[in-house]
Amino acid sequence: MSLREITVQGQPAVELWATTGDQVTVALHGGHVLSWRSADGTERLYLSPKAVFDGRAAIRGGVPVCFPQFNQRGPLVKHGFARNLPWQVIPDAAADTVILGLTASDETLAVWPEHFQLRLSVHVPEANVLRIDLEVRNTGTTPWSFTAALHSYLRVDDLADVQLQGLQGAARWDAVRDERSTEGREVLRFGEEFDSVYAAPAHPLVLGATAGELRITAAPTCPETVVWNPGLALCARLADMPADGWRHMLCVEAAAIDTPVELAPGSEVRLWQQLDARPSSSSSSTS
Repeated sequence: MSLREITVQGQPAVELWATTGDQVTVALHGGHVLSWRSADGTERLYLSPKAVFDGRAAIRGGVPVCFPQFNQRGPLVKHGFARNLPWQVIPDAAADTVILGLTASDETLAVWPEHFQLRLSVHVPEANVLRIDLEVRNTGTTPWSFTAALHSYLRVDDLADVQLQGLQGAARWDAVRDERSTEGREVLRFGEEFDSVYAAPAHPLVLGATAGELRITAAPTCPETVVWNPGLALCARLADMPADGWRHMLCVEAAAIDTPVELAPGSEVRLWQQLDARPSSSSSSTS
């Protein structure tokens, strides 16, 4: 394993070269996974070429950490403050792992008066597999609650060729139309704006594309799965996305949002998502 400090567009980051051959880059700003190049050589995460790297704004793409609020479901800045703050690298002896931490500060206490500790573990357990763990601990003396998500932007060559399986029968809230239903489709396909919160199934989801399958598994502590693509019209209004960016990504997020997670003083909870890449026999190492 090789771990080194680097800069990405002027911002500090760490780069992990795992013994498996996988390569992971994590920005300290936001504790943000920017890139995962799996052992077969394929980039698996989408990072917008127009993403802002100024040490203040959230970075568009990769895996943002949404905490302690999801989206605008509360009084805080959209998706909470964790993705907008600098994290610290935590030395750890575990193989093929990067760990970063964020704790309560004067800046966070000014907008959210709770004492907390976050620990983000980015781990390559085997070749072509990435696991991201977010450990949330209440370091205060009173209970509090939060919502959160690992907001993964998955890279695809062409959204028109993508299908997502595993959500048939799940309760769904369609945020675009503000409609609630049960998902009846065995396979989801995409081409227009898509923004839905699903009750997470107990089995893995499978994202199928020309580069092969990606199996997506989440912790039981993440009872929701969010699936999002901005589509053509919304993408055109996003200053930090290229006009065709929507064609090359799909967000499939592990989330805990509908019912806030309650933490007693001294207690902790772990949320995680695992991505298991299964390249097609025809995929190229430069795809």
